[in-house]
Amino acid sequence: MKRRSFLKSTLAGAAAIALPRIGRAEAERMITFVPHADLASLDPVWTTADITRNFSLAVYDTLFGYDAEFKAQPQMVQAYPAEGGDEKQWDLTLRDGLKFHDGAPVLARDCVATIKRWAKRYPMGQALMAHTDELAAVSDRVIRFRLKRPFPLLPDALAEPYCAIMPEQLAKTDAFEQIKEAVGSGPFKFVASERIPGQRVVFEKNPDYVPRADGKPSFSAGPKEAYIDRVVWNFVQDPSTASAALAQGEVDWWENPTIDLVPQLKRSKDLVITVKDRTGEIGCLRFNHLYPPFDNPAIRRVVLSAMDQKEVMTAVAGAEPSLIKTDVGLFVPGTPMASTVGVEITRGPKNLDQVKKELAAAGYKGERVVVLAASTIPTIFAEAQVATDVLQRIGMNIDLQTMEWGSVVARRASREPLDKGGWNIFYTYLGGMGNISPGPDIAIRASGADAWFGWPTDAKMEALRGAWFDAPNREEQQKICQEMQEEFWQNPSYVPLGMYDQPTAFRSSLQDVRDGWPQFYGVRRV
Repeated sequence: MKRRSFLKSTLAGAAAIALPRIGRAEAERMITFVPHADLASLDPVWTTADITRNFSLAVYDTLFGYDAEFKAQPQMVQAYPAEGGDEKQWDLTLRDGLKFHDGAPVLARDCVATIKRWAKRYPMGQALMAHTDELAAVSDRVIRFRLKRPFPLLPDALAEPYCAIMPEQLAKTDAFEQIKEAVGSGPFKFVASERIPGQRVVFEKNPDYVPRADGKPSFSAGPKEAYIDRVVWNFVQDPSTASAALAQGEVDWWENPTIDLVPQLKRSKDLVITVKDRTGEIGCLRFNHLYPPFDNPAIRRVVLSAMDQKEVMTAVAGAEPSLIKTDVGLFVPGTPMASTVGVEITRGPKNLDQVKKELAAAGYKGERVVVLAASTIPTIFAEAQVATDVLQRIGMNIDLQTMEWGSVVARRASREPLDKGGWNIFYTYLGGMGNISPGPDIAIRASGADAWFGWPTDAKMEALRGAWFDAPNREEQQKICQEMQEEFWQNPSYVPLGMYDQPTAFRSSLQDVRDGWPQFYGVRRV
């Protein structure tokens, strides 16, 4: 099929289906958006996938929100003990006018059920509940936390987009089972009837949404005014097709343009190319700790020692070297909790013949290694190709399985052995608040069965993380983070493959695009 024909069928055709008999005035109140992946799950607790997080930001609301400086601000909450650092009781009062998309009022018991479900899967939630004696709805509008000991990060925890408030009957779903419908209270409604798996997701403005009356619009905090009536996500796998569609005005916004096309896009005066997400994207080779060979920490250390961050990131973002960062440990270099302890292991060049001998000495016996690589996300596929080639060169028996990202998201949740559809490695990127703080960092959790996919166990890392929450000041937190990084190099749960800042690209006719992850409230068309 010719590229132009593909454009018409994938983009213009999809928009026509979504918007029958659309007029110019209606089109001006719509945003067409090319996301980085197809939406494989509607459940922000069941998966950590960024595409579901972005979906959640549109459809759901949260009790608190992050501003552009990553500070928690009240969102659905009207009143709370603002100086709560020394408090053992937090009463959170919901603001007036909160309604779910089915018309039901948002009640405190909905929030309690949501918090409890989220807390079973997410590190900040787990830490919060470990500090909590009782969480209850004491009235329709008041949520009460009675704490065992002070937890000043409570607003930060509840600002996570994954703690997306939903009706009690949905929030009572087991945290390890996937919810298949989306009933939120946010600025946009999900139009389930118009969803086309693999191609399109549609949102409509929620006419009943009442934005905050106070606060500054910033990231996911402050008033969320929706000036757009309709948002259409059209997933386009081919980067050149997405680039041409953006340049020709057939779409308004491309979430993650591939880095090799960024120089070309920058030449257009009609486009804005900028970095909105300052937490960056840390490349991640994630191990499955449940089965050989990566149940052996010595083998994991050898794989870690084989990888050259600069080599991997050059394949990902070499067209724009200014976007690349190396010497990456647990956190983004230059942020308060980042450490340089041990980062020399991430540098090249590498003597892979010597590493091959070290792998055999560590106990590798030629076991088949099933590697999952998403071919539909260019940045993931680029890191996967480089890192997997290294695995093969050091003597690993690699079974590389390429698939679209949604299939990786589903497959990585399996704890089954290889002969029943399991896996050993998958590739992804670590982004968001976890890149700058141990609190929400899902990748460093080492709590076994309830840890992130891969399910590592490391009692020392868990103890250090617990100590970080109770540290009296930033200096002590930084010291603990250094110790965490020292432990990580000895017992790695994944391999950090370097990082890059991902730019986004949109038509200059879109104004007031917020910092952070893609959000459609606040955006105006001029």
